[in-house]
Amino acid sequence: MYQTIKYEVKGNIGYVVINRPEALNALNSTVLEELYEVFTAIDKDEAVRCVILTGEGRSFVAGADIGQMSTLNPVEAKKFAQYGHKVFNYIEKIEKPVIAAINGFALGGGCELAMACDFRIASNKALFGQPEVSLGITPGFGGTQRLSKLVGKGMAAMLILTAQNIKADEALRIGLVEKVVEAETLMEEVETLAGKIAANAPVAVNQCKTLINKGYHLDMFSGSALEAEGFGICFGTEDQKEGMKAFLNKGKYEYKGK
Repeated sequence: MYQTIKYEVKGNIGYVVINRPEALNALNSTVLEELYEVFTAIDKDEAVRCVILTGEGRSFVAGADIGQMSTLNPVEAKKFAQYGHKVFNYIEKIEKPVIAAINGFALGGGCELAMACDFRIASNKALFGQPEVSLGITPGFGGTQRLSKLVGKGMAAMLILTAQNIKADEALRIGLVEKVVEAETLMEEVETLAGKIAANAPVAVNQCKTLINKGYHLDMFSGSALEAEGFGICFGTEDQKEGMKAFLNKGKYEYKGK
């Protein structure tokens, strides 16, 4: 079905694997188009409650495809960046939580893709960076915007302007990733987290993701008003009624997403 992506669903978890190991999973137009296609399908699939995004082989994503980019003129380059923004913004805004399982290189577009996910778990062998200025360009898929929001303006400026790469432990220290684990246990650790998310009430989880993302760009009062709306929405669900009933009766309820 896909040329550059592997996708499967196990239980309530969707697995998206970028599958260009011969190119260290570099992002070309086909990868971007297929990412948009698969996440559009995921967004509509009620069976999927959480998504794990990773790369095949020893790389998460080593960057955008320099071979393709090297021939672009200014107009084409702008359109390429705009499409990358469209894809990454879509991944960020879908209601299903997306976890980046960063198994190796997450450079340039790969770091930007990881930052578009809800949170990031890294292998101790992962490497991060925005090396674009060393190639005569700027980050083009959100790096100048998302990195400063995650690690602060000064740290983002230092990383982007020096084009330096950092290891997983430093990425954890500055807040670029949420957890670092042994390479051999990466998928097991991420699957455990995804399973915990998938076991919770889907409407509540989806509302929380939306509230976190939207509220991040709002003042406290506007964000609080938004939160109250989301809180109220949950009380129109069967899951809220049955979940609270089970809690009061010291029982368990398997959430249905209704």
